[in-house]
Amino acid sequence: MSRSDSAAFIAGYPLKAHNTFGFDVCAQFACRIEHEAQLMAAVRDPRTAGLPRLVLGGGSNVVLTGDFAGLVLLVALQGRRMVREDHDAWYVEAAAGEPWHDFVAWTLSQGLPGLENLALIPGTVGAAPIQNIGAYGLEMCERFASLRAVELATGAVVELDAKACRFGYRDSFFKREGRDRFVITSVTFRLPKVWQPRAGYADIARELAAGGHADAAAPSAQAIFDAVVAVRRAKLPDPLQLGNAGSFFKNPVVEATQFEALKVKEPEVVSYPQPDGRVKLAAGWLIDRCGWKGRAMGAAAVHERQALVLVNRGGASGAEVLALAKAVQRDVLARFGVELEAEPVCL
Repeated sequence: MSRSDSAAFIAGYPLKAHNTFGFDVCAQFACRIEHEAQLMAAVRDPRTAGLPRLVLGGGSNVVLTGDFAGLVLLVALQGRRMVREDHDAWYVEAAAGEPWHDFVAWTLSQGLPGLENLALIPGTVGAAPIQNIGAYGLEMCERFASLRAVELATGAVVELDAKACRFGYRDSFFKREGRDRFVITSVTFRLPKVWQPRAGYADIARELAAGGHADAAAPSAQAIFDAVVAVRRAKLPDPLQLGNAGSFFKNPVVEATQFEALKVKEPEVVSYPQPDGRVKLAAGWLIDRCGWKGRAMGAAAVHERQALVLVNRGGASGAEVLALAKAVQRDVLARFGVELEAEPVCL
C-alpha cells in the first residue's frame, strides 16, 4: 500500500466546520478521504475496529447533538467527467465529495441541462442519493443512473442502480436498510438530450418574469438555474452566516380523505395533488400558521423568512435545535392532526 493510500487518523478532530449548523463538537477520530483506496484502508484498519463510524460530506443534512465517540470519515473525493452518451441521453459522473451546486453549474457549462431545478441545494454529490434531494418540481432520482459505493463491513466496492437504491420522497435505501452500511464514492447521472423546462412553480415563474424572460413558458436551462438561485437566496439563509441545514421538515403527504377534512377547517391550506391520489401539504405553511415563524427557543430559532428552516443564532447545541423541532412538531400535530418528519439525520 502506498503512503497516499494509507489511512491517517486524527484524534480529537473538531467538526464545527463540517456541519452547516456550526455545532462545536469533536470526533474521537477523523480521517480525510481523498481516494477510494484510502476509504477501504480506513474501514479495514484495526486501530478503529469496533468503533462507530460516521460519514460526513458537507454536513448539510445532519444534527450533531454532541461529540462523536468513533471514526468520522470526511469524504473529499473530487472529479467530474462525461462517461458516455447514447441516442437519448448523456451520462456524467461526479465524485462524492464534489459540492452539489458546483456540479450542477458545471453540467450547464458543458451544455448538459437537466439538473438546473436543483441548483443551490447545499451538500455534496454523495449525499444527494441518500436524501433523494428535490426542489421546484424535480427529484434527483429522475436524473439518476447509478452509483458506486464501498461497503463499510468488508471494504468491497458495489455498483447500485436506481432499483437497488429504492428512492422515495426524501428517502432511499441508504436511510433505511442500508443506513451506516455504505459510503458512496461517485454518482452517475442520466441527462436527457430531449430536454423540457420545468418552471411551473409560482416562485420560479415570477422570478423568470421579473428577469425579463419574455417567453417565460419556454425558458432556457440557464434561466431556470438563475431563477432558482435567486429564489433560494431570497428565502433561505446562507449557512456560512447563519447555521442551518436547509429545510428541516419534509412536506407531509396525506390521504385524500384526511386532506378534505382538513380543508373544511383550513380552507387556505397550501397543497399539491400527487399522482397516487394523495395530497402533499406545505410544511412551511403549517408551521407558520402555528405561529412559529421567527420564534426562538434559546439560541435555536425558526427562520423569519422560511418556516421550514431551523437556525443556530449562535452557540446553540444540537439538543436545543432538536427541542425546538419537537415543539414545532407537537403544535402542528395538535392543530392540524399532521405529523411532521425531520429531514436531517439526528445523531
